[in-house]
Amino acid sequence: MGLLDILLGRSKAVPPNLDQLFALPSAAITLDTAAGYQATGSGSVCFKTAEGGGFSALRAEVDKLLALDGDKFTSHTDSYGFTWLVRETSPDDLGGLVTDLHAVNTSLVDAGFGSALLCTLVAFTNGTKSLGLVYLYKRGSWYPFVPVGADRRDNATELQVRSIIGTDLRFEADLSRWFPIYGAPGL
Repeated sequence: MGLLDILLGRSKAVPPNLDQLFALPSAAITLDTAAGYQATGSGSVCFKTAEGGGFSALRAEVDKLLALDGDKFTSHTDSYGFTWLVRETSPDDLGGLVTDLHAVNTSLVDAGFGSALLCTLVAFTNGTKSLGLVYLYKRGSWYPFVPVGADRRDNATELQVRSIIGTDLRFEADLSRWFPIYGAPGL
């Protein structure tokens, strides 16, 4: 980062550390014992495709990954144009789910599409509420998302979840970056 970047207020992006995904199973144990949230077995990787040749190459890479994985993943495009690669496993196989999500993320980064990655979502429930733990690639951090309707969220529960597993995962400090992801697959 140069002097001009400092003067103009630009900051260097935090490089994503995809290995942070492997901290999730131990955080899930804490989350279950302290708040009663258990993994649902659903997880997804979200990325934004663009127009042009890069889009075609990314779509081809994704299709190749889906074919190689023996249809472990399904692909959904939401109303905003984001693509979600969704993986469903048994709820007690959180380690396997995280490994599969990490493999997709790593494959896309290795293929040169790291800038298109937005987040990874792993779903939990306490029987009445859904909870998504979201990893933001561009920030290298986690945040909880608890939807309670089509366009409402439970901020108090999100802050409670952060206080419960805040030492297990690197949480996003800037609460304005805790973006709502209404309608995300698995929630």
